[in-house]
Amino acid sequence: MQNNRSGVLESVNFIKTRSDSLPTIGLLTGTGLGASASSLKVDASLAYKDIPGCPTATVEGHPGRLLIGTLKGKRVIVMLGRFHLYEGYSPREVTFPIRIFLELGVRLIILSNAAGGLNSTYKPGDIMIIKDHVNLTGTNPLIGPNEDRWGVRFPDMVQAYDSKVIDLAQTAATEAGISAQQGVYAGLAGPVLETPAEVRFLQTIGADAVGFSTVQEVIAAVHARIKVLGLSAITNVHHPDAPVAAK
Repeated sequence: MQNNRSGVLESVNFIKTRSDSLPTIGLLTGTGLGASASSLKVDASLAYKDIPGCPTATVEGHPGRLLIGTLKGKRVIVMLGRFHLYEGYSPREVTFPIRIFLELGVRLIILSNAAGGLNSTYKPGDIMIIKDHVNLTGTNPLIGPNEDRWGVRFPDMVQAYDSKVIDLAQTAATEAGISAQQGVYAGLAGPVLETPAEVRFLQTIGADAVGFSTVQEVIAAVHARIKVLGLSAITNVHHPDAPVAAK
């Protein structure tokens, strides 16, 4: 696949032929979270493999489909399944959906992921609204020549996750009776799970949850001046002094 703007525009032009109305909100879902788009009134559904230049989602629980439709009166594009560094994709390939969203005119992106809890007060099933992240992947999607039409050379990450959108999400969760935490997400390259020593390190630097996605996508979104809401579904909670091996 092409990683430059012309390659992205080829995909965008193809998508535009399948939908009469462009979206303003983008949703990118992680492992097992595709049902979050179940309320969308779909008018276009495309398999990733049919979109020119689009990578293929290889991870179980990532359907690999792009949907466009209406949700609560808003035009929304949903990508069911993302791309990961541990699959062998480059940072620019991982952030391909963000560039698609940008060129379609999306101004708000909701990113969801499944994450391991590091905060001892968390429990499986909790929702964590991401307020900040730590990029421990060792790479960045903006390495290399800058595409000036996408963003500036040195984007400011001081408020990567929009505070107003976080407040709206917190209010919506409260009104719905959902207990939502706010915390810091640590992004690792994967695919190996963390050792007890690594868990202690992550807790020491202030991380509340850990996973193998999201940070590359957020960097690309901030570069494009798109507002971001990040949501982590806590699947388990790490206890480094009493570790339990994954089955």
